[in-house]
Amino acid sequence: MSPILSLCGIVNLFIILASHGKAQVFDITKKGATTSSSDISKSLLEAWNGACASSTPSKVLVPKGTFQLSAAMLQGPCKAPINFDLEGTLQAPGLGSSYSSGNNWIVFAYVDRLTISGTGTFDGRGPTAWGKKCDWNEFCGSLPINLRFNFVTNSIIEDITSKDSKQFHVNLIGCKNMTFQHFHVLAPEKSLNTDGIHIGKSSNIKITNTTIETGDDCISIGDGSNQITITNVTCGPGHGISIGSLGKYKDEEPVKGVYVKSCTLKNTQNGVRIKTWPDSKPGAASDLHFEDITMENVGNPVLIDQEYCPFNGCKAKLPSNVKISNVSFKRIRGTSSTPLAIKLVCSGGMPCQNVVVSDINLKYNGTQGSMSSECKNVKPAVSGTLNPPICSITH
Repeated sequence: MSPILSLCGIVNLFIILASHGKAQVFDITKKGATTSSSDISKSLLEAWNGACASSTPSKVLVPKGTFQLSAAMLQGPCKAPINFDLEGTLQAPGLGSSYSSGNNWIVFAYVDRLTISGTGTFDGRGPTAWGKKCDWNEFCGSLPINLRFNFVTNSIIEDITSKDSKQFHVNLIGCKNMTFQHFHVLAPEKSLNTDGIHIGKSSNIKITNTTIETGDDCISIGDGSNQITITNVTCGPGHGISIGSLGKYKDEEPVKGVYVKSCTLKNTQNGVRIKTWPDSKPGAASDLHFEDITMENVGNPVLIDQEYCPFNGCKAKLPSNVKISNVSFKRIRGTSSTPLAIKLVCSGGMPCQNVVVSDINLKYNGTQGSMSSECKNVKPAVSGTLNPPICSITH
């Protein structure tokens, strides 16, 4: 059963929200920040450190206005719940500026009971970088990520916007019990490697009532992630909602318990997908469920791809060593922009197990022939309406 709202999660939510009612306010403008400052990093850090040291609930306030910020490392542990209230815009340097903190822009690390809220925007100024630092077909991993959450626990991110990140908008590593709600990601389709939210080695993460428009995966789930719940997310443009890619690196941890429900994908290159590298390192992904999904002009709406090989950077003829099991695609409807609407291509070395396909009703809106499906190294259990029919099975 999907852990959409656990009792502990509800209790933590109310504790965090209640704690901010009488919070002590640390306003960055009281620490010297102005909209004409070339860099407010010192003022922001001073406000954060003051709030973090408070033994009672506190608030860091970024008021309305646009503030230039070179980089920020906002670390805990803090003594009490802390609210980062973003009402204005924090704006990153352009590509030509020096980033002393590598591919970090704003990092929240080792913080418990953090709330980030407000009507404001984290503006990464991505147009200064897309297609300029890296070739169009190259992974641009050295570019700054808008928001990093490292080992953040029992926290809520709500209402704010991440705009035009140079790389991923949000990256989670080692996080537990975090909720993203009414969160917004905004970037054009042409933006490179700009995953909306990337989750790695994290547990009990919820993303709900969120809108993501970007140039790569709206949500991507990496190794070591478990109990991930994604509901009422609108995705597009972008590359869809993805588990993986998995198997590229040694000693990747299993992915287990991913629930994607009641989401809408619009004009995305892919729909809901699981992707692993051929000739991969060993790995596993299980209990992966996609239900009640609406597709609007979506390429490859239903996809398992264990031959994922972008930039021709792998030995595609060797099978993936990532074991995929206990997967369901249920009640998926709408329109496909590609004639191949359902593609379940599993590993020849370890075929997918316990894959269920039920009540799929898709319509191809193109002119390149009739709609079809493909199965490879998998024998799905099928039921209900199936349009297109499942499957031409090859081994």
